[in-house]
This record gives sequence, structure tokens and C-alpha cells, in this order.
Amino acid sequence: MSDISINALGQAMGDFSNHEKNGFDLGAFVGDLAFEEDSGSEDISLEGLQQELEECASDEVVSNILSSGAKLRDYAKGVENNLRKVELDSIEDYIKESDNLVSLHDQIRDCDSILSQMETLLSGFQEEIGSISSDIKILQEKSMDMGLRLKNRRVAESKLAKFVEDIIVPPKMIDVIVDGEVNEEYMKTLETLSKKLKFVEADQAVKSSKALKDVEPELEKLRQKAISKVYDFIVQKLIALRKPKTNIQILQQSVLLKYKYIISFLKEHGKEVFMDVRAAYVDTMNKVLSAHFRAYIQALEKLQLDIATAYDLIGVETRTTGLFSRAREPLKNRSAVFALGERIKIIKEIDQPALIPHIAEASSIKYPYEVLFRSLHKLLMDTATSEYIFCDDFFGEESIFYEIFAGPFSVIDEHFNPVLSNCFDAIGLMLMIRIIHHHQLIMSRRGIPCLDSYLDKVNISLWPRFKMVFDSHLSSLRDANIKTLWEDDVHPHYVMRRYAEFTASFIHLNVEYGDGQLDINLERLRMAVDGLVLKLAKLFPKPKQQIVFLINNYDMTIAVLKEAGPDGGKIQMHFEELLKSNTSLFVEELLVEHFSDLIKFVKNRASEDSSSNPERAITIAEVEPLVRDFGSRWKTAIELMDKDIITSFSNFLCGMDILRAALTQLLLYYTRLTDCIKKIDGGSALNRDLVSIQSIMYEIRKYSKTF
Repeated sequence: MSDISINALGQAMGDFSNHEKNGFDLGAFVGDLAFEEDSGSEDISLEGLQQELEECASDEVVSNILSSGAKLRDYAKGVENNLRKVELDSIEDYIKESDNLVSLHDQIRDCDSILSQMETLLSGFQEEIGSISSDIKILQEKSMDMGLRLKNRRVAESKLAKFVEDIIVPPKMIDVIVDGEVNEEYMKTLETLSKKLKFVEADQAVKSSKALKDVEPELEKLRQKAISKVYDFIVQKLIALRKPKTNIQILQQSVLLKYKYIISFLKEHGKEVFMDVRAAYVDTMNKVLSAHFRAYIQALEKLQLDIATAYDLIGVETRTTGLFSRAREPLKNRSAVFALGERIKIIKEIDQPALIPHIAEASSIKYPYEVLFRSLHKLLMDTATSEYIFCDDFFGEESIFYEIFAGPFSVIDEHFNPVLSNCFDAIGLMLMIRIIHHHQLIMSRRGIPCLDSYLDKVNISLWPRFKMVFDSHLSSLRDANIKTLWEDDVHPHYVMRRYAEFTASFIHLNVEYGDGQLDINLERLRMAVDGLVLKLAKLFPKPKQQIVFLINNYDMTIAVLKEAGPDGGKIQMHFEELLKSNTSLFVEELLVEHFSDLIKFVKNRASEDSSSNPERAITIAEVEPLVRDFGSRWKTAIELMDKDIITSFSNFLCGMDILRAALTQLLLYYTRLTDCIKKIDGGSALNRDLVSIQSIMYEIRKYSKTF
């Protein structure tokens, strides 16, 4: 059917081509086009026309038609003619391209033939590919089946090979375990034996295998032989630890740690023997370390320097002896009882190596107990650190350390407890407390907790003893015998100096620690010494001597406290206030001694208002003797004051401040006198007898420079 239509189309194209050659007349072929009126147009309904016109009002063409006023029928006819013309032009163009269309028709027919042949060929290919796909699927299934079989065989082979390897006992392993020396090769063989023993014990399938019945007796014999051999080896090494002058740490690190697998082997396959080895090591190290610490302590005791006894208290009179006690000769370093001095260096040297006793003994040097205490505990820390790390590495447990060090701890306690109960050195006790604090920090930085409980115990035992000794000093001040302590000397009392040095020592030792309890104890001590020094001052017959005594003691105390640090805290401020108030009292006493009339007049009369009470008005006759007396001897009086202050006060700087304060107060009194004279009628008559303020200021400056 398609061929017929194509042929018909070709024939039509040929006719058009012939007509074109003969001069084709389009008008003759188509005919005249006429646009006739539709006779039935009158019957067309115009309903909705208005609405459609309104909707098309925005259309440009419609708007032009409506605005031009032309008839729609005429316009439609024009449009129809235009369409006919366009159609004829289109047909003419088609006829002109008729040759091309015929050629195109031929090409399409050829292509259709070629595509038909390709369709036949591809259909054949499709059938062949379907057959190949089926073959590939069959091959794929066979390949997967073969791969699964191969995988299963390999798994079975590997398990069987591993089973054989784990269960067989090579002759070489038997030779090494039975006849070999305990060395690195022996350790590797032990590991292999251990794996085989674990394999036999762990796998239930192995226990039911026939191969095990042949191998198991041989494995058991090897296990027993290995345990026996390594036990003898370890025991011999432990015996070496007991030999005198053996460096235990070197033996542990270079020998025992090389064979630490022996302990692991015994733990797993010979528990009873392991416990015997463990007990032997604990017993050996306990005895060895106990003996070492005992010998070291005995050597340290020969180097001890006794600092204080029960009678070396702040408030105890130096010359006092008991009823049944003999007088004691003062130690060469008796000041160390109350003053810290060079003993503070022990804190800065906290991490220095421990003392070597025979070297120190050869140099004939004695040390306060805190030096020996630091050295002993430094040795303990280093030994404990080494042993703790070794036990954790060698035995794999920490508890063994505490069993080993039960002996050394006991030896140290046997030494330390009697020393502590007979220690009356408060400064030494506080130094030991600080040493323990630093040792705890050192062990914390090392990450070794084995001495935590021991150091806490020592710290807890030191504080009550310190409190007891400190309270003894406090009681010595509260219960002091004033009569035996008093000396007819206004210079600083030795009890007050002891107190100042004692307090300064603890302030220094508390700078970096901020111990509130220690601050409370120092405040209690300060209150006790305040009461004692006031009691001693009252034994002086003259008020002036009492004040001088107090000023000298307060000034000395402040100076000692400042040496401990720039900021003496509340205690220093307290004594500074006392010094200030007593200085004012002394200035008044000194001025009253030399210028009593002048001071009495200024205080009683110069402040009165004469205008309110004319009868009490000050007269020239009343002030003239004062002016003449002052003018005649004021320089001499100042000189006497200067000498009095020089002999009364130990601290020249303090004396200079007091003299300056006295002269300044004298100037104020005299200024008030001159102001009062200016208000008296006829007071100018005394001007020639008045000493000028500039003269007095000159003398003040002169003494300020030369004092």
C-alpha cells in the first residue's frame, strides 16, 4: 500500500513538472476566486457578541478595524483574498521543488531497503547472543561452585595445619626444655610451650581428639620439667640479692627483668610454685631492705645535732635550774632553738641526694634532725619508687610492694617514734612537716602512689607533737616568773628577742603555705607575750623607764619580723601600733621632764578664751618667766634630751625618730606660746626675749643630721 502511494506521489510530481515546462498557468488551474455573501448570515445569532467585542477591545487589529469604521464583511473578504494568494504562492513554491522531492523519494526508498537488510542481520545476532548468554550463566554457576569448594578446602587446610602445629611437640623444644640453659632461647621455648598448654586446655574439640591422647602426657612432663627448672633458676637469683654490698636495683634491672616471662609462665601453669617464688622474693627483699635502712639509720644517728630540750622555751629563764636538775651548759648554737637562720635551706635542697653517712662523719659535721629526716625519707622515696616499678613490671601486681615494705616501714617507725616523742624543737618539727609536704608533691609528680598512706601517717603524727611543743612555749610565757625574768635594763629583753625570732621563723615557713591554724597559734603566742612584756615593764620604778623598755622591745620585734619578709602581716602591724602609741607617750614624758611649766601653761591656759572671762586673762607677768626660762636653757635641754635618747634606745634610727618627734612637739608647744603672747596687751615687750622659730628649726635640723 505504501508503495502504491509513493508511486502515485511520484506520478503527480511528474505531471507538475511537465506543466511547469509547458508554462503552467496557476489562474487557469485554480480558477477565479470569488467571495460571495453568505445568504444565511442573517440567521446567525449575535448573542454574546458585545461581550466578545469588549474582550477583544485590547487587541490591536480589532481596535484598528473598529476605529477605521470599515465594514466587517469587506474586511473579511480582503483577508480571504490574501489567504488565497498566500496559498497559491505556497503551491507554486512546492511545484518548483518537485525535482528535489522526487530525488528525496528515491533516497527514502533506498534507505528503507538497507534498513530491512540490517533488521534481518540484527535479528540473527540477537539469537546468537541469547545462546552465548545462556552458556556464560552456566559457566558462572560452575565457577562459583568451584570457588566455594576451594575456599572450604583452604579453611579446612589452615585449621588442620594450625591444629597440627599447636598440638605436636617438636624434638628441639623437648631438648631445650629438658637440657637447655635458662636464657633468651629458653624464654622463647617457654612461650611456645605455654601456647600449646593453653591450646590443649581451652579448645573442647581438641580434648576429644585422638591426637591429644598421644601428646598430652608429653606436654605434662615438659610443664613439670620447665617449672622445676625455672624455679631453681629464680631462687638462685634471689639468693644473690642477699649477698652483702649487692646493688639490688642493678640486679633487678639487668638480670631479673630479662626473665620476667618466667613469672608469667608460673602464674599460668604453676600457681603453687609461683606463690612459693613470690613468698621467697617478699621475704628476701623485706629482710634486705630492712637491714639496709636499719644500718643507714644507725649511721645517721651519729650525725644528729641536738637543738632543743624540754627546758628550751621562750619564757624560761636561762639560768634557772630545777630542784633535782643540774644546770645545763648552753649549746654553741642555742639561737637555733628560736631562730630559723640557715635551717631554711633544707626546703630549697629538698630534692638533693640523700646524705652519705661515712662521708659526713669523716668531715665531723653534725646536722639538725630535719636534715637527717629529709635524707632518710629521700632514700625511702627513691628505694620505694624503684621497687614499686619493678614489682609492677616483674610480678604484674602492686600489692606485693606493701608486703615487702612492711619491714622497712617498721624499722623507720622504731627509729622515728622515740625521736618524735623526745623532740622539743618546734622549728624542726615545722620543717619536717614542710619536708613531708614536698615529698608528697614529688611522689605525686612521679605518679607513684605507694607511699601515700605512709607519708600521711607521718604528717599526722608530726602535727600533734608540734602543737604540744608550741603550747609549751605558749605556757612558758603565760606562766613565766616575772621576778626571775626581770632585769634592771631598759634594752630589749632576751625573752622578747626569742619571741621575735621564733615568730619570724614561722611567718617565713608559712609564706607559701597559708596555714590558717599556724596563724591562730602565732596570734595566741602574740597575746601571751604582750601580757608578759607589760608585766616586766611595770617592774621599773619610773614611767619613763617603762615606756623606754616597751619601745626598745617593740622596735626590736618589728626589726626581726621585717627580716622574715617585707610584709609581717597582722603581728607586725600590731607591734607598729604599739610602738607608735608608746613613742607619743615617751615624747610627752621627755618634754615634761625638761619643759614642764611651758607644757602645763600651753595645755591649761593657752587654750582658754580670755574674752569670755576677762578676770582669767593672761598677763605679761604670767608668761614672762616662761619666756626667759626657755630662752636661757632650751639648747641645753635639747642636748640633754639627745643624750638621754642615745643612752636609752638600742636602735639609733628609732632614737633619731623619737628625738625628731620630741623636737617637733616642742616646737608646736613653743609656737602656741608665742601665739598666745601676741594676743596679750603689751606682749610685744617680750619679743626681745623670745627665741625665733627659725633658730629652733635650725637646731632640729642639726640634730637630725648628726644623730
